[in-house]
Amino acid sequence: MNQKKKAIKTEKIILGIDPGTTIMGFGLIKVVGKKMHFLQLNELQLQKYKDHYLKLKLIFERTVELIDTYHPDEIAIEAPFFGKNVQSMLKLGRAQGVAMAAGLSREVPITEYSPKKIKMAITGNGNASKEQVAKMLQSLLQLKTLPKNLDSTDGLAAAVCHFYNEGRVEVGKNYSGWASFVKQNEKRVKK
Repeated sequence: MNQKKKAIKTEKIILGIDPGTTIMGFGLIKVVGKKMHFLQLNELQLQKYKDHYLKLKLIFERTVELIDTYHPDEIAIEAPFFGKNVQSMLKLGRAQGVAMAAGLSREVPITEYSPKKIKMAITGNGNASKEQVAKMLQSLLQLKTLPKNLDSTDGLAAAVCHFYNEGRVEVGKNYSGWASFVKQNEKRVKK
C-alpha cells in the first residue's frame, strides 16, 4: 500500500514592513526549521515626492514587487502608533493600508504588531530605542553593518517579531484575505 505523506513545510519567508510616507522600511528573513536567516533589508525613499497619492502608489508597487520577487509566505507589518498629530497618523495609516492591500492582492497572510510588541520581542524592552533594536538585530542575524536610516531595521524587526511570536494564540491581527479583513473590522465598514 502506497500512502502519500502530507508534505510539511519547514521553510518559509517572512517580509516585515515598517510603513511610512517618508521612508518605508522593509526586511526579509528565511525560516528553516526553527532557525531564521537574514535575506535582505532596505528602504523605499519617498521624501522627494510631494504628492501624497503618488507616495501611496509607490508603496503599493514596491510591496507587490517584493512579494513577486521573494514570494514571502507571510507579512508582518508595524501598526501605526497613536500620536498627538492626527494628520501624521492618518498618513501612516494610509501607508500601512496600501502595503496591506498589496499583500492581500497577492493573498499573502498579514499579521499586524504594535511598535511596543516588536521592541519587546527583539530587545525584551517595549520602550527600546531604534538603535537598541538595530543593535540586537545585528547580533541576532550576524549583520556586518547597519544602515544609516533605521527604518529598514524596523521592517526587519517586524519580521523577526513575527518569527518569535509564531504559534502563540494572540499574535496580533491576522488577515488571510479581503473577506478576513472585512470580518475582523466590521465596525469600520459602511453599510
